[in-house]
Amino acid sequence: MKALKKMTTLAMGIAALAVSAQTASAEKWDMPMAYAATNFHSEMGVVFADKVREYTNGGIDITVHPGGSLFKGGEIKRAIQTGQAPIGERFMSAHANEAPLLGWDNVPFLATTYEENDKLWAAAKDKVNAQLSDLNLVALYTCPWPGQGFYFNKAVASSKDTQGVKFRSYNSATATFAEELGMVPVQVEAAELSQALATGVAEAFISSGSTGYDRKVWEHLTHYYKVNAWLPRNYVMVNKGVWEGLSGDTKAALQKAADETAAACAAKSADLANWYFEQLSANGMSVEDAGPEFLAELQAIGAKMTASWLADTGADGQAIIDAYKAN
Repeated sequence: MKALKKMTTLAMGIAALAVSAQTASAEKWDMPMAYAATNFHSEMGVVFADKVREYTNGGIDITVHPGGSLFKGGEIKRAIQTGQAPIGERFMSAHANEAPLLGWDNVPFLATTYEENDKLWAAAKDKVNAQLSDLNLVALYTCPWPGQGFYFNKAVASSKDTQGVKFRSYNSATATFAEELGMVPVQVEAAELSQALATGVAEAFISSGSTGYDRKVWEHLTHYYKVNAWLPRNYVMVNKGVWEGLSGDTKAALQKAADETAAACAAKSADLANWYFEQLSANGMSVEDAGPEFLAELQAIGAKMTASWLADTGADGQAIIDAYKAN
């Protein structure tokens, strides 16, 4: 019995040492994210981190930093590119000024449903990934937001009602919409939106119901107009050098975690889309479809923006749209 007890104790000691060694050798990755911890993108970031920990047997331990707490939204891509953090998440079209092709998901009124957005991503994926590679980045997964609509602090029937309004923009496409409607674009990150609305820095913006709900914008705004102009995507990116330094097994484990999280995130987005509208309405906001005059103006602006994007992206942009329309 004593011999058995000694063997058991020895076995437990060896197991403990193995766990300790594994923990000590684990790579610690910080993952900055721009949106609140309660936003579904951030929640899915935690799901992804858990899966990575599981599939790498603890080899990579990711700590998620939501709400711009580690790096502000506008700093995240640069932080990943330069190796200040190995992994992070950002709104893809936020980089369209630097690389216009990354605005593929902001072509107005091209893909206005989740199914269409999936088709558009399938058409764009290879060219987008090549562009990201040139920026020293590797995309692990993307996830769509619900369709984009307009928030205002008053009723809006046409551009006659939008002149001079201070409009929060988050990329070149939203700034263009603002300018075409006679509004004044103001760059404001999601984490700073509540303060911007409270202080009058911004009076309106375009986004999904998600951002409105997360930021309790009913405290400052009164109307939401459904437009479904596009379904933009966030993406989780890894520094290219870090990625290339991983073993094949580790890459496969991360990609498995990424693929599973992407599917779950897209499903969550679709499930929440109408629920967000219900919450905005329950908190006193008017939630309705954009009126015919306003919608016609938006579609005319959208056609100009599409032509401009194609001019900026050339053959690659045209190839994406052609491939999308061919399917």
